[in-house]
Amino acid sequence: MDQTIKVLVVDDSAFMRKIISDILTSHSRIQVMDTARNGQDALAKIDQLNPDVVTLDIEMPIMDGISALAQIMKTKPRPVIMLSSLTKEGADKTFESMELGAVDFIAKPSGSISLNIREKEAEIISKVIHASQAQLSNINKLNSNTKPIPSFRFKPNLIKEKNKTGFLVGIGTSTGGPRALQQVLTRLPKDIPAPIAIVQHMPAGFTHSLANRLDQLSDIRVREVEDGELLENGTAYIAPGGFQFRIIETFKGLQAKVSREGNRNGHQPSVDVLFESMAQLRNKQLLAVVMTGMGTDGANGLIEMKSSKENTIVVSESKETCVVYGMPQAAEKTQLVDYVVALPDIAETMVNQLKVRGE
Repeated sequence: MDQTIKVLVVDDSAFMRKIISDILTSHSRIQVMDTARNGQDALAKIDQLNPDVVTLDIEMPIMDGISALAQIMKTKPRPVIMLSSLTKEGADKTFESMELGAVDFIAKPSGSISLNIREKEAEIISKVIHASQAQLSNINKLNSNTKPIPSFRFKPNLIKEKNKTGFLVGIGTSTGGPRALQQVLTRLPKDIPAPIAIVQHMPAGFTHSLANRLDQLSDIRVREVEDGELLENGTAYIAPGGFQFRIIETFKGLQAKVSREGNRNGHQPSVDVLFESMAQLRNKQLLAVVMTGMGTDGANGLIEMKSSKENTIVVSESKETCVVYGMPQAAEKTQLVDYVVALPDIAETMVNQLKVRGE
């Protein structure tokens, strides 16, 4: 029998505390132990009740969610899910909380007091259940190798030769992904001879801030992809939240196709949608990377890639460094993964494959 998940709900709004508690207690596996009205109150109740998971509002008086999260991770580490507003400031604070060790976040649909929060019922329940399974030690594990990888320094004639076919890299990730992407992208050399297409499961309004944040930290360019733009080497393109991201071949080169559609595997953007489009590209060598995340998104796309292009290289993040070992496990179950690699070594594995296969 599945163990009961004990939750502390933290929000300065009495309405939000009541609705979130009602949503969670409607599930047979979840017990809301208590609620707290600010970060200070939350810290005292964590000491007293020792909950398995904490839902934590970002904006609160006396002690806000960011300050409380820092204290929780320092003194009583446990899975924390942040509740964030759909604003640029809210997005920036959300990524700050991810860096401090929050497992995941939920975007409030209409501001700090969201009367329509019940629209998020399934997401709130799902994220609390998955947070309870998160490998917390991996969230705060220090990166053992943070040095950037040296530039490629290919000979001009080799670069010209490679551009005839060349590489395309696809990365799929979900829970724990923002931190994982930071560890990978910040190590890549700016002259990496491939575009990098990324699906990070995330709602609309947050992927733009994620791209900007990673762009500031990385030698390569990182941007939220736009419909119709041509993909360039040395640039990472993040799918916008609420849209599917495909890549097509045109006479000009690789082009992004971004469209609002239905969900796939419960997600928009979906890793499978991206990977399946990559499988259709005739003139590209493919490298696919699957990192931390809940669910199985990406596994079917890998099957299509390998069936249409046997020389596709597939890398998955090892269980030892995943926050949630769902997506990499599903990838490995296909028996099509070439390299199972710890997070600190993924960037180097990518670069080595591009060098070896590209020569």
